[in-house]
Amino acid sequence: MDWSDLLAAFALYLVLEGLLPFLNPAGWRRSVLLIAQIPDGRLRTVGLASMLAGLLLLLITRSA
Repeated sequence: MDWSDLLAAFALYLVLEGLLPFLNPAGWRRSVLLIAQIPDGRLRTVGLASMLAGLLLLLITRSA
């Protein structure tokens, strides 16, 4: 893996993270407030599932 790949991935992450607050700030704020009410255990489960899905997708794209 090249450092430029990591920086490109981080740049894409920042673009995607900024998309919703830019397009719909009120809806994004409501979503954040709802997420803040979810119990820690469920957030950890969702975070773990997201990390595993990302890792699997990365492995699939890098092996092709």
